Amino acid sequence: MSTFPLIISSPDGDLFRGDAEMLIVRGTEGDLAIMAGHVPFVTAVVRGRCAVVTPEGRKEGTVEEGLLTVDEKQTTLLTSALEFES
Repeated sequence: MSTFPLIISSPDGDLFRGDAEMLIVRGTEGDLAIMAGHVPFVTAVVRGRCAVVTPEGRKEGTVEEGLLTVDEKQTTLLTSALEFES
């Protein structure tokens, strides 16, 4: 599966930085799944489940509100907090 550069950042610093196959978050209009080649856009993210799928596996957790930006070079999720489950 193709990958894309993903950065998830909070006021405390980067929570994830690397290549992802998929990012799943909840936007204001419903659940979103971002994959390589996704059309560029910007949306607000609301509190809910978050999953990052990488070639090494899947990380899940709860994300607080934030902003998701997708462009040709990378995907960036700015959030007040994200706690991945162990």
